[in-house]
Amino acid sequence: MDKLIPDPPSSTTKPYSPRTLFMIVPDMDTETLLAHACESLASANVLASDFATYLNGPQRNTALAISQIVMLAELAVSRALDNLDPQ
Repeated sequence: MDKLIPDPPSSTTKPYSPRTLFMIVPDMDTETLLAHACESLASANVLASDFATYLNGPQRNTALAISQIVMLAELAVSRALDNLDPQ
């Protein structure tokens, strides 16, 4: 009979350490980080919206929902930027 629950990791396993291929500079200011996050979210929104045009039915609804969630996150980041620098 197969065992349904795997064994816990052995105590000799090294702890996970993330790779540094993509790393944000530790002293990067908050405004710059938020600006880049906002731009990335805007790009993701466009990608999801464009992708949705090629879908039908429930898959299209899912892609549009993802697009809307990304848009809401973009709005939140934009508000955070406005709070940092109201101009």
